[in-house]
Amino acid sequence: MYYPYLRGKQFELLALREFSGQYVNNDRIIPIIEPVKEQVKGLNQTVKALIDNGMKFAVVLNPKEGDFKHPNVDNDILDSIGCLADDRSHWIPAYIYKNNAQRLLEHAESKDLSRLMIIFPSGADVNDDALMDFLSNDRISYIVYGNLGNNRSARCRMLNLGKLLISLEDRFNDRPRNADYQEQVDEIFSEDFAFYEYDGLAGFADYTPLPKDFVEGGMLPYAIAIHLTYRKSEDQIFVHHFVSEHNFDQSDICGKFHEAAQQIGPFYEENELYHTSAVDEFIMKSTSDDGYPGLGYIKKLSIKNHLELIYHIIPERQHENM
Repeated sequence: MYYPYLRGKQFELLALREFSGQYVNNDRIIPIIEPVKEQVKGLNQTVKALIDNGMKFAVVLNPKEGDFKHPNVDNDILDSIGCLADDRSHWIPAYIYKNNAQRLLEHAESKDLSRLMIIFPSGADVNDDALMDFLSNDRISYIVYGNLGNNRSARCRMLNLGKLLISLEDRFNDRPRNADYQEQVDEIFSEDFAFYEYDGLAGFADYTPLPKDFVEGGMLPYAIAIHLTYRKSEDQIFVHHFVSEHNFDQSDICGKFHEAAQQIGPFYEENELYHTSAVDEFIMKSTSDDGYPGLGYIKKLSIKNHLELIYHIIPERQHENM
């Protein structure tokens, strides 16, 4: 099972809505959504779409990024997302752990929440008896553990708890500038899909072809980079960076987009790669005269491509472990 970790920004949510509409009742991908906006209209629309399309998901109920970094913003978001209260069967209540075990259990009890997901973005001290006692609580079903691949003792101790253990890894090799992706346009992304069951895990998670660290907003780029994951071999996913060529200034962004996007079709044909609908949309846009679609649009299609790719790689799952 794949648990992509996404923030509740506009184009991440659009990617989820479109994917869920294309792959109705999918039982292979369960996104984890961390809200980042105090205004939850877009999140409400996405939650409703996912429920209507039969796509299970998790929502972080104590978000830490974006608007929720500010101490004067209430991050108890459950009551503001109406669909969550109306339908408890399609979603998983998730919490980020920050030495707040008692507070999380009290909140879950007050809202009558069970089958909780506890997230450790950077791992945890598995030698902490109080922590392990907390994770043994019957209300907790899922543990999402950051950097688990580098910590065999943590994996063993967490597996002994008898919970559904999910690895969370930062697989995207972020660069300071888009133009820097020209230094290595093709590189390994992940092998998690091939080995997570061998490691005894219930699933694997990553941040899709996005950096782990949340960044609010952005600036007009000098270069356009499109990041598309593809299956390189039986047990490896690579990411290819399609980068514009004329990157000396911030002019002609539309032209830079076409320079990058027009590389996609030949690369996929030369390597006889599977085309997701997102790849086909990029290829169509690469020859279109309707202009540059925007950075958010590029991000949306990159995420959709990754979700579609994973969906077609991993087999169907049985529902008893969900």
